[in-house]
Amino acid sequence: MPTTVVIVDDQAMVRAGFAALLNASGDISVLGDAADGEAAVEIVSRLRPDVVLMDVRMPKRDGLWAARRIIEAGLPTKVLMLTTFDIDDYVYTALSIGASGFLLKDAPADELVRAVRVVAAGDALLAPSVTKRLIAEVTARRSRTPGAAVDVLTPREREVLGVVADGKTNAEIAAELFVSEETVKTHVSRVLGKLGLRDRAQAVVFAYENGLK
Repeated sequence: MPTTVVIVDDQAMVRAGFAALLNASGDISVLGDAADGEAAVEIVSRLRPDVVLMDVRMPKRDGLWAARRIIEAGLPTKVLMLTTFDIDDYVYTALSIGASGFLLKDAPADELVRAVRVVAAGDALLAPSVTKRLIAEVTARRSRTPGAAVDVLTPREREVLGVVADGKTNAEIAAELFVSEETVKTHVSRVLGKLGLRDRAQAVVFAYENGLK
């Protein structure tokens, strides 16, 4: 079964361009599109795609408004935010509410396709050019005193969380820590469960907020 996608952007040419690129990939199918946040919530609720590509800045209701409602509704759709800026306070908010990652609109075609595949697979898209640097800047203005929640993690789980916050894949983490990928998956699953986090993207935010990075 192909990975299904809905594209949300207020520019028709952007929607058409992204749709053409994704449909040409062979394993991704674009089900539809929308030009504003309200329309986005309606079409995602109806079609339930695997991934929604969501522009941040749009008329009427913006991408953050739509992302929050899609996520709070418990829909299975992963939210991948789109932006034209690599430094943008919206990133922190989007990841905090449960978006699975951020992608620059001018990213190469192969990066767009890879981003959809990564997010659909349940991983966070943590491009160093966007997420890591921005989260570091935003959370530097917040308290870095480790929260009590960190105490529920074992030393190994803290170590794994710290590497996850670097944006590394399970394979990269396994190589760095000299363990199997299956072991990494188990640790990540336990970390998310103990901390009550939705996914790896929220785990990154947690790590920075609690001084683990």
